[in-house]
Amino acid sequence: MEAVVKSVAENSIAFDIGVMPGDIIVSVNGTPLKDILDFRFLTASEQYEIEIKKINGEVEIVDIINEDYEEFGVTFDNYLIDKERWCQNKCIFCFIDQLPKNMRKSLYYKDDDYRLSTLMGNYITLTNLKEQDINRIIDMHLPRINVSVHTVNSELRTKMLNNNNSDVLSVIKRFYDAKIFMDCQVVLCKGINDGVYLDETITELAKLYPYVQSLSVVPVGLTCHRDGLCKLDGFDKDDAGRVITQVYNHSRKCLKELGTSFVFASDEFYVKAQHPLPDASFYEDYLQIENGVGLLSSFIEEWNNAKKPEVTTKKTIATGVSAAPYLRELVDGVTDKVNVVAISNNFFGNTITVAGLLTGKDIVEQLKGKDLGEVLILPEVLLNYDRLLLDDYTIGDIEQALNIKVITVPNDGAKLKEIIGG
Repeated sequence: MEAVVKSVAENSIAFDIGVMPGDIIVSVNGTPLKDILDFRFLTASEQYEIEIKKINGEVEIVDIINEDYEEFGVTFDNYLIDKERWCQNKCIFCFIDQLPKNMRKSLYYKDDDYRLSTLMGNYITLTNLKEQDINRIIDMHLPRINVSVHTVNSELRTKMLNNNNSDVLSVIKRFYDAKIFMDCQVVLCKGINDGVYLDETITELAKLYPYVQSLSVVPVGLTCHRDGLCKLDGFDKDDAGRVITQVYNHSRKCLKELGTSFVFASDEFYVKAQHPLPDASFYEDYLQIENGVGLLSSFIEEWNNAKKPEVTTKKTIATGVSAAPYLRELVDGVTDKVNVVAISNNFFGNTITVAGLLTGKDIVEQLKGKDLGEVLILPEVLLNYDRLLLDDYTIGDIEQALNIKVITVPNDGAKLKEIIGG
């Protein structure tokens, strides 16, 4: 595929040398680009030569002096400059297999691309890596890889992923030897990879610290669209409490032996168990916050450290069922003019309680006819890069349906406090 320029950042290197949308980056230092990693790798130097095919067909070769190691400053029509790597597994817990039909096509993409793992933090299983891919990761010394481990027991992992190429520990050890940093996750399935299997997974991965930097344990997500799929049970309150205790015992051991807690249960387990959240300091550098680990504790800390708002008008905050009680307690402590509403997930089923998987239809149907005040505040995590919710609703659609101004807010307690203060 060609590296067709989509946009050019102002005052960037590309801008200064006259690169325009529609131009094609042909090569860097005479090397044709295979993908975005080639482009990033070859332009991350003090001096390089870049070949550009202009829209009019002319070819320019420009010498770049980049003593400050700035980014070149372009995006591409195809972000990867290559085809995406699709997942080759048939995981028994795959969330995408639990989506209903007739959603937008991009939602059914099963990502297992090591390039997106490095650049965007996506988790990959390593099962579709060829020897040349492993060598390339090592040769480039990629800054990070996020690995969906699930279990280090090869036989069990083969069954869970339905893929015979499932030996994960040997590849992780090769990356460890090459000093490639990794963060790992376990999607925990009740009665399958929990118990002694979880003990084994945590123990073996902890041996590979510091290059395996952290491990998160998150509960399997089960929607109401599982017809024909493997039977899986969710975690109840007591189950979640046992997982928290098991993971915490390993954390204490790791802290004593490694100087880091290393392994963390996700916030969903604490919510399900109705267990007090750990202090923000427990999560150290928040290496797994985008995986729902320490998200609530971080938010609460930001909220508590921010200035008390002066709320003059009535507002409503709508969020997922899991976060609503924590948010309600915080808001009630500073004002009685802001109402927090928990939106049930009718689209995926009531077992899905996180805000990021809510749909516009559920939000509209459950807020319709209610006195919401002057502003409705929604979490930014509802939206993708095109500002669409999962069911293709836009913020404008919600504003029109509810006749109210909508403001979205990132997962930042201080920012929310500022917004409710107007």
